[in-house]
Amino acid sequence: MKLTYSGPLRGEISVPGDKSISHRAVMFGALANGTTEITHFLQGADCLSTIDCFRRMGIDIENTPSRILIHGKGLRGLSAPSSALDVGNSGTTLRLISGILSGQDFKVLLDGDASIRRRPMKRIMTPLSMMGAKIGSLKGNGCAPLHIKGQTLHAIHYQSPVASAQVKSCVLLAGLYADGTTRVTEPALSRNHTELMLHFFGAQVHSEGTTASIQPSPALEGRFIQVPGDISSAAYFIAAALLIPGSEVLIRNVGVNPTRDGILRVCQAMGADITRLNERSDSGEPTADLLVRHSSLKGTVIEGDLIPTLIDELPVIAVMAALAKGTTVIRDAAELKVKESDRIQVMTENLTRMGARVEATEDGMIIHGGSSLQGAIIDSHQDHRVAMSFAVAALAAEGETEIRDAECVSISYPGFYQDLASLQS
Repeated sequence: MKLTYSGPLRGEISVPGDKSISHRAVMFGALANGTTEITHFLQGADCLSTIDCFRRMGIDIENTPSRILIHGKGLRGLSAPSSALDVGNSGTTLRLISGILSGQDFKVLLDGDASIRRRPMKRIMTPLSMMGAKIGSLKGNGCAPLHIKGQTLHAIHYQSPVASAQVKSCVLLAGLYADGTTRVTEPALSRNHTELMLHFFGAQVHSEGTTASIQPSPALEGRFIQVPGDISSAAYFIAAALLIPGSEVLIRNVGVNPTRDGILRVCQAMGADITRLNERSDSGEPTADLLVRHSSLKGTVIEGDLIPTLIDELPVIAVMAALAKGTTVIRDAAELKVKESDRIQVMTENLTRMGARVEATEDGMIIHGGSSLQGAIIDSHQDHRVAMSFAVAALAAEGETEIRDAECVSISYPGFYQDLASLQS
């Protein structure tokens, strides 16, 4: 994929459905009684992996362009798959489904692609084992493939060492099958889509501070879910509109859950001109339209409790920082090292190729802004968020930029390049 600057971005756009919410809608619909209807579902590779896994456990799922229909069979309605479940590149599928499978009455093997086989799974294996689950790493390295034998589970209060929505969700989902109230306390509040949606489906789930708790539920009931636009996908258009002079873009129906809107807070701190319009709530999730205008940005510090609210947006924030005035410091973000790629290393290397001044640290980056970017050959490392971030950088750079393995964006945003082109003058 080759990209160059082609003028201001103007117009309006609707980004695909939120990936986190799309995953959960399928999972919870499969565990509910009756039919769950999902609109604005993200038809990306990761979410399709979730659909495939539940189909292979006996759930009838109708996938049409306008809606998804999940014909749930209840908490105990899953059946053993005939072979290993393949989660593809989806860490969300692997980690959340592990909590569900730990409470079933059958054995299963979970596997995925080469990237998944490198991602850390001890963070879910530890609490699930504390609950009595029989879960292990086939290769003994704390990574997939994972083998799980369903058991009767015991309630625990888990003190998570990391603020991770995937870890929290895994434990809460296992808690649906436990013998009492299961609690998870995090060092900082991670995204709370699981708590909101489980409550919407009828689960007895509660949150207080950084602790979420759930009681074993006799039944979940099918619901209608309208998935809001994914703020992680909107982030690239937010950044592009802010960086490219003369741009003005309206992004409709974006999820602005406070546990996910960290990028909007960072943009505000950097001096961005962003207006929220038409604020509302869809299926329990706050949404809004975002009007974004070109702005002169300044550096900022991104750290602490803010990190879990924007962990997936940090690559494109790094692009914004490279073109802002002053220095931006990102710290407390070591989690970036265990995503689809080591995003600290990959962003540092690629931004440096484009002429930015970036220093990698153990838990983030120091980005000295103010340099103009030059077109370069970018290695995405098959990481969708890296590829999309450098598509933005390419439009703000001088000369031509080539992004290798650019098609990896299909993991979360199959139509990304077409939507970006639609806004170019």
